[in-house]
Amino acid sequence: MFTRFSRSWALIKASGAVLRQDKELLVFPLFSGIASIVLMASFAVPLILADSSLRFEDPSPALWLTVFCFYLLQYFIVFFFNAALVGAAMIRLEGGDPTVADGFRIALSRFVPILGYAAIAATVGMILRMIEERAGFIGRWIAGLLGIAFTVATFLTVPLLIAREMGPIDAVKESASLLKKTWGENIIGNAGIGIVFTLLYVCVTTIGFLWVFVMAGTDSGPLVIIALSVTVLALVALALVHSALQGVYSAALYRYVADGETSESFSNGLLEGAFKVKV
Repeated sequence: MFTRFSRSWALIKASGAVLRQDKELLVFPLFSGIASIVLMASFAVPLILADSSLRFEDPSPALWLTVFCFYLLQYFIVFFFNAALVGAAMIRLEGGDPTVADGFRIALSRFVPILGYAAIAATVGMILRMIEERAGFIGRWIAGLLGIAFTVATFLTVPLLIAREMGPIDAVKESASLLKKTWGENIIGNAGIGIVFTLLYVCVTTIGFLWVFVMAGTDSGPLVIIALSVTVLALVALALVHSALQGVYSAALYRYVADGETSESFSNGLLEGAFKVKV
């Protein structure tokens, strides 16, 4: 277990090194977030204005179709921008110097497989939603566990779509297969990143709340707005770094387990020795 912690930490450091070298990678989660907000708004307004038949108390076929379309588009947005991020990260891991245009070019070249993967994820999401709706509390618990299992098992699907140019079904299967080799690094690495950023979120939120509270005591509206705005921007910045680091980590983990790559050609030797080939 200690070896797995050590490898996971090496992978996280390697991912951080990539992100420090290519801060423009933050553009991809930023665009993903903006596109997701636009998508939510485009679906929320029609649903709010829709008649009573579009309610989950008595779901109609129209509602299920609407939910599936939302899931499909939402997953496509996430996977597309993640593919662009992973593609650019792989260029850096191979010793190149990626640009934002490189990332988008790679993602666009895999448009159809990414859409297919989004359809798979949307179908799984619909099934889990149905379980939640039909089985109450127990259904939500079961759906939650199944959702976590699916997320873990498919963690390397996007890198596989990019690196091996596989179809979505084969990529999902191969990701699940690779999980047998990487379950430790996968879970420990993502948990480590998650714990660190959760603590950062809590710290920023707490400091921001106290700042807003103090400013409210001055009866100065502008100061309250400034404190609130800075806090929100700090949380957004953290979320962008968190998302980008996870994307780079998936690329680094894939190269480690699939190809035994050590990225020795990485500039300044930042990643040299970070990976060790499994034996």
